[in-house]
Amino acid sequence: MAKKIRLIARLDVKGSNLVKGIQLEGLRKLGDPNHFAREYYEQGIDELLYIDIVASLYNRNNLSDIVRKTVQEVYVPVCVGGGLRSVEDVRAILSAGADKAAINTAAVKRPELISEVAAAFGSQCMVLSIQAKRSGPGRWEAYYDNGRAHSGYDVVEWAKRGVELGAGEILLTSVDNEGLQRGMDLELIRAVSQAVDVPVICGGGVGCAADAVAGAKAGADAIACAAVLHYGKETVSGLKTALRAAGVEVRHESDRH
Repeated sequence: MAKKIRLIARLDVKGSNLVKGIQLEGLRKLGDPNHFAREYYEQGIDELLYIDIVASLYNRNNLSDIVRKTVQEVYVPVCVGGGLRSVEDVRAILSAGADKAAINTAAVKRPELISEVAAAFGSQCMVLSIQAKRSGPGRWEAYYDNGRAHSGYDVVEWAKRGVELGAGEILLTSVDNEGLQRGMDLELIRAVSQAVDVPVICGGGVGCAADAVAGAKAGADAIACAAVLHYGKETVSGLKTALRAAGVEVRHESDRH
């Protein structure tokens, strides 16, 4: 049976506002993230991904209140990332109602954290977030600090190591393509999805339904969408209809709970 692709709405948050940038820079305020989350839930989204994009400035994740409000109205899995540096940080965001934690910077600086979170809460909760920038033909480097800092890690090797350490899912973002809405880095998606045996959530570059279809066919287990939904270029139901029409299995609303 073909795997069912998940559609995930990515919501980047600064303070109390949903924001959107291009290549993780030049942020534009869009409004109340809870409003967008509820709208996407009503449209049939499979999961929500909240990222606190200024967490590094405050040395902590500030999304607990937003998540608490979301889970009162929205009944799909919620993944939260940004500024999570310890098992205690993850416990706090799970206590607020999140189902999964996406960790980038702290995992790069101390990879053992991946194993610690997986041991404490299960590998399904530990999502390794990788921000990828192309470094040469068929090669990408993992970045952290919202795409600003070099890790020196090869993306494919880091993904494999993360899974060995206990990550149950990879959140793969192409910084080069992010926010441009001109298509995903299909070569990157193929490279990482073929290298690991856990689900790979792929984001960066979806500007229309055809881009989501291409990402799914390149091997993504889930497609993370931001601008294409935030600016109303596509709806969740429209994306799912297009994916089905292209022969890609997607989840139905009955699969969401």
